[in-house]
Amino acid sequence: MAEAIARFQIESGNVEGDIGRIFTVSAGTSASDGAPISPEAVQSLKRRGIPSDGGSKRLNAAMIRAADLVFGMTASHVNYARNLVTGEKEHLAKIHPLDPEGDVEDPIGMGGASYDRLAVEFMDLIPRRLSEMLKS
Repeated sequence: MAEAIARFQIESGNVEGDIGRIFTVSAGTSASDGAPISPEAVQSLKRRGIPSDGGSKRLNAAMIRAADLVFGMTASHVNYARNLVTGEKEHLAKIHPLDPEGDVEDPIGMGGASYDRLAVEFMDLIPRRLSEMLKS
């Protein structure tokens, strides 16, 4: 869901800064590669007019090394990502919390309303954080 919303917000012009070469990917800390995204996420995106054709991917060190910027929804996600590139200062510096004020609640197993709340939160947080990071 984060990848679809990020792409939608970028394509809609809601991200400020150098977006000329942005490529977005969403990966989870406990996702399995290739699994379809949850039906609740698909429906939440559909209600917002956002297409989604993605499947899940498990975050790995190679993804972090190839990225310019990595966001984690929770402190444990950020720590997981940092542990994948322990000792690699240039890659550790890319990893940030999506919400610097605290964890973003993961809706897994909590029903459609939780996915809708997360979508609303992502619609605000993702373009704001991308704009902040792209300006610095």
